[in-house]
Amino acid sequence: MSYTVAIIGRPNVGKSTLFNRLVGKRVAIVDDQPGVTRDRREGDATLSDLSFTVIDTAGLENVHDNSLESRMREQTEQAFLEADIALMVIDARDGVTPVDEHFCNWLRRHKTPVIIVANKCEGKAGQSGLLDAYALGMGEPVPLSAEHGEGMVDLYNALQPHVDAAKADADYAKTQVVDSGEEADDEVINARPLQLAIVGRPNVGKSTLVNKLLGEERMLTGPEAGITRDSISVPWIHGGREFNLIDTAGLRRRARVNEKVEALSGAETRRAIDFAQVVVLVLDANDMLEKQDLTIARNIIEEGRALILAVNKWDTIANTKVALDKLHDRLQTSLPQVRGIPVVTLSALTGRGLNKMLDAVLDVYEVWNRRIPTAKLNRWLEEILEHHQAPLISGRRSKVRYITQPKTRPPTFALFVSHEKGLPESYVRYLANSLREDFDLWGIPLRLIVRKGTNPFAPK
Repeated sequence: MSYTVAIIGRPNVGKSTLFNRLVGKRVAIVDDQPGVTRDRREGDATLSDLSFTVIDTAGLENVHDNSLESRMREQTEQAFLEADIALMVIDARDGVTPVDEHFCNWLRRHKTPVIIVANKCEGKAGQSGLLDAYALGMGEPVPLSAEHGEGMVDLYNALQPHVDAAKADADYAKTQVVDSGEEADDEVINARPLQLAIVGRPNVGKSTLVNKLLGEERMLTGPEAGITRDSISVPWIHGGREFNLIDTAGLRRRARVNEKVEALSGAETRRAIDFAQVVVLVLDANDMLEKQDLTIARNIIEEGRALILAVNKWDTIANTKVALDKLHDRLQTSLPQVRGIPVVTLSALTGRGLNKMLDAVLDVYEVWNRRIPTAKLNRWLEEILEHHQAPLISGRRSKVRYITQPKTRPPTFALFVSHEKGLPESYVRYLANSLREDFDLWGIPLRLIVRKGTNPFAPK
């Protein structure tokens, strides 16, 4: 049973701080600047013995036009309508504002239960605002301080009857289910979700791509650059395979980042790359592989993540052959360390090419996890050494003893040699390229570490 609690309220009342408090870690970006949160973020929350899903939302503003604020309000309202209960957060130090009253009137017209939370009640500054909250006519307000963790017992007491009632309903529903006799696929259930991060420069269509994959307007989109600020992870199943789709904020050159919130967003994106398994770098077809695109790609490769280039807005290109040739030439000259990076052309707006992208994701993920038996590697090494021995170093030839693969993700190989100076870098590159070619390890980072082997007959 998954009970859903949506945290709503006007901007800068402490919704994200309360979200972080409930999930037990600093996940959502928090800043004194209002309007930091824009997309819905979900997390697994615990409050004593209560477990539920909590949703952080954008600030409610009374705007009804085509602006970004209006689209943020629509996303928040959607989260409220889908939730089992809502926490309407007000700033007790500011008291009840006309905006609070307006949205409380809107909340009353719906069936979703609402608990008024008077945040920032630490000390005496919030006492008058707490008393004002009674006038909203939505039950007894819960005083707390999300930043300092005060009042969480009161919040528990307010939530417990709702969660317990929902759990009882779920337990009753289970007794009414008739066994169909169909067994679930154990491999699908037990498989860990594939962590798939969507990254790129601002305004290249990352959130539009995620929305098209999910089949709903889950992420906030629009013509404005830099709409996404948090890294939002959304569970998703495609073809029986579980994914965690991670939409990220656009990465600009660090020299151009002046605002604190944008710097925090960039740090969140880099953290998403660190924890991803496959990263889709979205490019604008009209401006492919700029310097910043190459910087992002190199960072992904250095972290050892599997990389796919998704060229978005391909339906706007007139001469596709010329554009593709230009892209491949740029890849060969600027990213020679990873040969065969998958390139997929698509349109996130129309959905064209998304199946090819997902096929490429699964293919490159399989290669990224590939392990080669030690015996097979050493037979390969014998053949390589017969055709091309290691060169001399300071008049001595380093004897290559054996090779093994100590880890995958990405495939990492250890080459043991006799000479303490190891092997020339050019020969190591030759061996790495041969590994990639002979074992079909295209399109992923590959690491070849040279180590000095120990001589068991040497005197100690």
